Amino acid sequence: MSAPSTTLLSAQDCLVALMIAVSASDENLRTVELVKIETAVNTLPIFVDYDIDRMREAAQIVFDLFEQEDGLDALFGLVRENLPERLFETAYALACDVAAADGTLREPELRLLEEIRYELALDRLHAAAIERGARARHLRM
Repeated sequence: MSAPSTTLLSAQDCLVALMIAVSASDENLRTVELVKIETAVNTLPIFVDYDIDRMREAAQIVFDLFEQEDGLDALFGLVRENLPERLFETAYALACDVAAADGTLREPELRLLEEIRYELALDRLHAAAIERGARARHLRM
């Protein structure tokens, strides 16, 4: 199967792709995570002019890349190439929200979040604040 065209990824596609990647990292896309992604795309200002139909294409890119040996590296390459640096913290915050959405952080999700932090060269203190915010937003009674 040939990889889909990835040269036309928008910054918003990159944000969606990272959220999908976090959800798919444990090989189980949970409904609550998918709802979190859809809610983010439907409500956050960063996605105000985003064509929601592109979510499927972004998801397919992630799934196709995850089937390849170096797919995660390729995903990060696409993100670094198409996502402005000023949105790196936004990308991490969205990824953390998806990981925290079901109330449980699994090892594959934690590893992927660590990799995102590294690949986007996020300041450790900033990343910790973002993680704490996601944890606080997704606490349950």
